[in-house]
Amino acid sequence: MSIGDKPTTQARAQVLIVEDEVEHAEVMAEALHKPGHVCTIVHGVDAALEELRGGVFDVVVTDLRMPASGGKHGVAPDGADAGMKVLEEARRLQPQAETIMVTAHGDVPTARAAFKHGAYDFIEKPLDLEVFRSLVNRAAENALLRHDSEGLEDLVQHDGFDGIIAGSEPMRRILQTVKTVAASNLPVLITGESGTGKELIAQAIHRNSPRAQRRYVAFNCAGQSESLLEDALFGHVRGAFTGADKEREGVFEYAHGGTLFLDEIGDMPLTMQAKLLRVLENGEVVRLGSNEPRKSDVRFVSATNKDLQKATSDSSFRQDLFFRIKGAHVHLPPLRERREDIPRIVRHAIARYAGELAKDKPPPDITDAAMMRLTAYSWPGNVRQLLNVVQNMVVMGLADGTLDVRHIPAEIATPDDDSTPENAGALGSLAGTSLEALEKRAIRETLRLTGGNREQAAKLLGIGERTLYRKLKDYGLR
Repeated sequence: MSIGDKPTTQARAQVLIVEDEVEHAEVMAEALHKPGHVCTIVHGVDAALEELRGGVFDVVVTDLRMPASGGKHGVAPDGADAGMKVLEEARRLQPQAETIMVTAHGDVPTARAAFKHGAYDFIEKPLDLEVFRSLVNRAAENALLRHDSEGLEDLVQHDGFDGIIAGSEPMRRILQTVKTVAASNLPVLITGESGTGKELIAQAIHRNSPRAQRRYVAFNCAGQSESLLEDALFGHVRGAFTGADKEREGVFEYAHGGTLFLDEIGDMPLTMQAKLLRVLENGEVVRLGSNEPRKSDVRFVSATNKDLQKATSDSSFRQDLFFRIKGAHVHLPPLRERREDIPRIVRHAIARYAGELAKDKPPPDITDAAMMRLTAYSWPGNVRQLLNVVQNMVVMGLADGTLDVRHIPAEIATPDDDSTPENAGALGSLAGTSLEALEKRAIRETLRLTGGNREQAAKLLGIGERTLYRKLKDYGLR
């Protein structure tokens, strides 16, 4: 569980059921619907592999013997190995998932072999549905607790990652990259939309580097004239210009031995880009009004919300500087592309802001309806905007003890339009994906968010309940 989470009585999981007998698969799915699991049903190995490649599951339930594809043409020659193939691919494609093997009595030795090769457990036919439901519940709890404990390791055990919520796979990969590059002296370029947490990543690089005990200096290049920017970066000597009555060291000198973070480097004027490149290549700065070079040993980290690759094409950013600062590249996805992190961020923020306002009171709860609304919003301002909204909610609702939809600011409480420009990047990243696959994914994730509540899921998806029921049947979702 993440910081601020409260224990739940039952883990709600994404379950893939691989069973060639249609009625048997339906019965298993109905048994798992009661505790709130979201089930995807397929009837053959080929369909199972497609789901394993395209979806995310916590538990995979597979029959041991079935056709290699489909369930209408009898058992394929490799039918005895079909379940083992699903187990093998699940371990490769979904290592976070637990696998349960369903087998006939005579196949128990084979099922035991599957158990030794990584299956969570096996169960014999005919199924005792209570035993089956309990087994899946335990497997789901195990998978989700392991996932959350891994996320907690990133949140708690590594001091250098304070404030970074990394439960989603994209963010976990980013933190692994940060850990890898932090130990080196490579310059790092951090890209991403405003509010995604670029400076948090820069701080994490510094805290996990050999320079952690030296200074970390951050400077924003946006909105600076060329003369002011040059003075801020490199400093000046006394008499360098009118009003320069004493010497001043720039941020390069001030950060000597530590880390220098230049934010919004894409806004730097071209003439200053040339001077910056010279400093990075020579490790020397020359103060304004002086001819004497001074040594500057810094770990250089920069960030921008602009596409510097495109900027080099139209000559608004120097290509040689781009290659120089991009020793390693970290791109932060917008919050709308890692919605699974939103509940973690919200609960963490509630605990933080409530603690600041009333240290002697427990943090307020948040209703499912409010959490769903926050998760469904597109967040054009990303994590920064979400934190501001949660802080506002805590201030307005702390006395009530529970945060609800009424505490969400009006502009957030009203569903937004996914066709707005801020969502163009998210939509573009899905180019080439079939509409059927997108719709199936949306339904599956919304059901998980609502804990299997079809009425709430239909409202969030903006469709009628009867339409949702029909699509659940069409897509083999339960």
